[in-house]
Amino acid sequence: MKFILVCLLFLSAHLFATEKHKLTIGLGPYIQSKPYKGADDLILPSPVIFYDNGIVYARWSRFGLYFLGEKKEDYAWGFSLTVQPRTLGYKASDSSYLRGMDERKSSFEGGLAFSASYQKSKYIEIMLLADMLKNYNSWVLRTEIGDEYKAGNFTFYPSIILLYQPKKFINYYYGVKTTEARANRPAYTPGSGLEYGAQTYIKYPFNDNLSALVNLRYDILPKSAKDSPLTDKNHIYSGLFSLIYTFEY
Repeated sequence: MKFILVCLLFLSAHLFATEKHKLTIGLGPYIQSKPYKGADDLILPSPVIFYDNGIVYARWSRFGLYFLGEKKEDYAWGFSLTVQPRTLGYKASDSSYLRGMDERKSSFEGGLAFSASYQKSKYIEIMLLADMLKNYNSWVLRTEIGDEYKAGNFTFYPSIILLYQPKKFINYYYGVKTTEARANRPAYTPGSGLEYGAQTYIKYPFNDNLSALVNLRYDILPKSAKDSPLTDKNHIYSGLFSLIYTFEY
């Protein structure tokens, strides 16, 4: 499904775009810690795509289609439909402590996004996303504010993230049903909460086309997730290390 969506988005770009645009593609390992007791970190290969022609866009592994907006010399804003993966969850086999738990699956989210930028560096983005695969069967509200800084050949893109997670979301990933309860794992039904995050992209060019790209992110879990008997950490860290190639077409 994801592959089909990417193809449709870039087909739209070819049909409607009338000027040259930059396309960045790459690949690298993605690492994400799991807050669950005894669970190993998630490590998987991740494609990297950055593209925006004012009609469709790709931002790492998130894709979107604009339906309203404006672009000026000093600022731009737009509303879009967007989709992205949600990498969270576990299998009972991930650790001895999780044995007897039902699987909590990762998912794919889609919804409405609003983004605005000023002087091509400062930006804010607000997204209301719903579970498209009906795994956690709820929604999340995400806000990100960031900027761009240069230091020598390095370019930094730091940002802060606020992620509101409703009760249903947190209960799916951090709750313990009565049928899953054990002597050392009591039943637990958490409430809603706010996750805080900070991240930065770091880009270093080797030449006009080839660059190294690193993403580092640190999230502090909501209190209701921290208090879960399933967790032994109050945070999730993640990172991407990739080579990217940028060209115009």
